[in-house]
Amino acid sequence: MAGDWISIAREDELTPGQMKRIQVAGQRLLLCNADGKLHVVDEMCSHEDYSLFLGCIQNGRIKCSLHGSYFDLETGQPTTEPADAPICTYPVKTIDGEVLVQMP
Repeated sequence: MAGDWISIAREDELTPGQMKRIQVAGQRLLLCNADGKLHVVDEMCSHEDYSLFLGCIQNGRIKCSLHGSYFDLETGQPTTEPADAPICTYPVKTIDGEVLVQMP
């Protein structure tokens, strides 16, 4: 069952390559702008409990700066080792300049 849509930011808050930490329903998430497309993912790396906010966004992926793993921002799947488990991704949309995330 789909959850509620929650407003988390203004559409113009982030430029490409930027991230914003957000907390929704007790979960630590990141709003990411990858070349103009917005994504919401878990903040913490699945390999080590380390913030992906400290990494960078490149080619539709987010990098964990601790061990160098990349995760696809669309699917959450790791694209490089050592991570082998995905991070969670969340549906995101914009309405009238507001960015909303759908929580389960």
